[in-house]
Amino acid sequence: MMPNPVLTDNRAWLRPTVGIVVAITLLRWALLAFDATDLFVDEAQYWLWGQEFAFGYYSKPPLIAWVIGAVTTLVGSDAPFWVRMPGAALHGVTALILAALTARIYDARLAVWVAAAYVTLPMVALGSLLMSTDTVMAPCFAAALYFHRRLIDAPSVLFAGLAGVAVGFALLAKYAAIYFLIGVALAALLRRDQRISWGHAGAMLATCLLVISPNIAWNMSHQFTTLAHTADNVGWVRRDNPLANLNPLGMAEFFISQFAVFGPILFAALLVAFLRPKDAFAMAAFSIPALAVVCVQALLDKAYANWAVAAYFAGVILAVKILEHRPRWRAASLAINVAFCVLLPLLVIFPTLSMNEKPVLARQLGRADLSRQIIALSTTNNGVPIYADNRDVLADLFYTGRDAGLTVYAPRPDGRAGNHYEQRYPLPEAVTGQILMVTATAPICPMPPVAINLQTTGGAYDGDGLTAYLVDAGCLNVAD
Repeated sequence: MMPNPVLTDNRAWLRPTVGIVVAITLLRWALLAFDATDLFVDEAQYWLWGQEFAFGYYSKPPLIAWVIGAVTTLVGSDAPFWVRMPGAALHGVTALILAALTARIYDARLAVWVAAAYVTLPMVALGSLLMSTDTVMAPCFAAALYFHRRLIDAPSVLFAGLAGVAVGFALLAKYAAIYFLIGVALAALLRRDQRISWGHAGAMLATCLLVISPNIAWNMSHQFTTLAHTADNVGWVRRDNPLANLNPLGMAEFFISQFAVFGPILFAALLVAFLRPKDAFAMAAFSIPALAVVCVQALLDKAYANWAVAAYFAGVILAVKILEHRPRWRAASLAINVAFCVLLPLLVIFPTLSMNEKPVLARQLGRADLSRQIIALSTTNNGVPIYADNRDVLADLFYTGRDAGLTVYAPRPDGRAGNHYEQRYPLPEAVTGQILMVTATAPICPMPPVAINLQTTGGAYDGDGLTAYLVDAGCLNVAD
């Protein structure tokens, strides 16, 4: 297919789009500076990974750790703001790439609307406040879509290679980027004008494999830890009969949750776009697979609302195109999503706002406070090592206690490690002396240890029964 010179040379979208994206990104950074929530368990874990460069980590590929490690090292600060700061910027870059793609396929006016729609999506608003692998994958996946389109318009090894590099880095962010390769194959299967040559397909796959090969090698040398964890999340793949416990209610809940993830009007528009394959299939091939696969996953086991995020990079273009000649619906969609974009930062700035006597963001509170209590107990007892059997507690102890100079242990794994902390910081068998144990289950020792109450009211650990015990390591070894 020959490129349309009018659309290809059209740069009218660039200035307004950059203005919108930069303004929103700067505003998000300004509001992020007042964020009063603690790092979530995953964010704290990504920060810890970022302190040591590696080609892979326990539960995720390495790109998010590299990004956080690079930013915090460059600015010389590990404050929550800097851990989360890349989020808004990465989504801003994604919006610009999707606008460039839209300008190539359609026109400059629609490109501006796509950028505005993407940067105000509920999932983007959340991803600009909490650092996640979806956020790091986003610009790489969008770039892969863009270079694939360039390859369709003007076949060349260069664009094939660039598409492969982009999807390779997307895979280094999150393995869900595999949906891009599925989309390439599906589009080629169903649309003649979306087919690329075998040579260009080979170049795309070769460059992709080159980018991800260090992570493949890391997995091979670590008993395929990350892939095994991914299989654990899928769940049903380890069952003898995957169809034994179908969960239609779970699938319905996941599907309904997508109206909140993408925005109610935009998601409805996307569903309409799926029903118009003649006009939309070039992009729909990159959107339908993720939604379909995760719906099946929800039916067979469980699925979190963000597991289909890969559907929405191409999906936002499809949805905005459907609303192109429906200005009222488009305006209403933007208004709803902008309202969410305003509400969410206010919640993290005032996280103690309560509903039914419990903070709305209780999961984001109390983590650092508990860590400071535990660190103080260790310090007043001559800096004894700390042992915790709760992954959330361990994650924040390493982050909040990063400058405390204390030793923190996780349980010794029984077989394959259950998390990164069991893998890297298990309790040594030869440990002796006293240890500060943090657990919800009292240890059984020859001499019952004294329980030290921990204040956990109103936060993430409210009702968990976490208590500190000063015990002899010998007792802990027996209990472990």
